[in-house]
Amino acid sequence: MEFAVSMTCNGCVNSVKKSLQGVEGVKSVQVNLDTDQVIVESSLPSSKVQSLIESTGKRAVLQGYGNNATQSLGAAVAQMEFGQRGIRGIIRLVQTNQSTCVVDGTVDGLPAGKHKLYVHECGDISAGCNSCGDVFGLTESKKEKPLGEIGNIEADRDGRSQFRLTNTDLKVWDIIGRSMVIHQGQDDTPKPYMPQIYNRLVCGIIARSAGLFQNTKKICACDGVTLWDERDKPVAGPGRKSKI
Repeated sequence: MEFAVSMTCNGCVNSVKKSLQGVEGVKSVQVNLDTDQVIVESSLPSSKVQSLIESTGKRAVLQGYGNNATQSLGAAVAQMEFGQRGIRGIIRLVQTNQSTCVVDGTVDGLPAGKHKLYVHECGDISAGCNSCGDVFGLTESKKEKPLGEIGNIEADRDGRSQFRLTNTDLKVWDIIGRSMVIHQGQDDTPKPYMPQIYNRLVCGIIARSAGLFQNTKKICACDGVTLWDERDKPVAGPGRKSKI
């Protein structure tokens, strides 16, 4: 994962390196003072890596997500802001190879406990999460696991869920324009699969986004907002920053 970090001297570089040194799940760290760039190879959710970097007092923005060794095959993002009031978050997806999709997210305001994460067929939020259609890839017989079933996430007692999941069925290029939906409660019901009946807490449209080394200046070129302005936008619920 690639972060832009506000650094001014070699002392800043050393502080950033020290904040990540010896942390379980962090495999390597590269810091470039000239470009304010920090590349971290890690199995941790990006929000946790960002929090470690910002423990130094430096602001950090996730600019790209992928594999440092090879160019990712596609990346996407869903801003989770439609549904029950007070639930907000960001979920990112990156296709690291032909068979692996990494799903990384932070969502605030959820009921404490386990919930289910799905990709739904439609990117239609005209009626909130109820217009997102069925789960993507749900078969007519409903006897097989649908392609859009990503897995369980868990919110702590403060309502925050930070997660990093891998999926061998999803392909990023197949789900651009569809929607990401969090259903309340863990799905432990007997089959057939009928995930459409569960309470839909929050949803967002899946949009194409920057992969590693593809977003050097701005979060979004269309609105001209600098990454530091975007970093400070409160989109993740009351009292939270977006952690974009």
